Amino acid sequence: MAENSPGNEYPDEAGYPDGRGFLSEDQRELVREVDSTHQLGIDFYVVNNADAHTYEAISGDTLIGGITYAEQGDAITLLSTNVFPEYRNQGVASELIKRVLDELRSDGRYYLVQCPTIKAYIERHPEYRPD
Repeated sequence: MAENSPGNEYPDEAGYPDGRGFLSEDQRELVREVDSTHQLGIDFYVVNNADAHTYEAISGDTLIGGITYAEQGDAITLLSTNVFPEYRNQGVASELIKRVLDELRSDGRYYLVQCPTIKAYIERHPEYRPD
């Protein structure tokens, strides 16, 4: 990692907003969350909002987070994960990622991962490595 860098360095191909491969504070927090063993503290369901290219995590009638994606033919690229700050550290990020990856697999979809949070999740759960 470069001296005085703003965060954890990851490979440039991950497509980070700053173009240098550094995580924002929000991304670092979500990576820490999926690297921990938080129990799910919130009931939510996941909806694929195809118009917004987002898998949305919804609790009751409240949007609490989501995973954005891009589609190219049969492949889907998972771009970023977000959980609103008031819902973090309650297992939402890990469970959201798990549910989305399970759905993609059950649909027979091929996926690529650019999101550092999802990459961290897959490092802990290698059974989700894309084929």
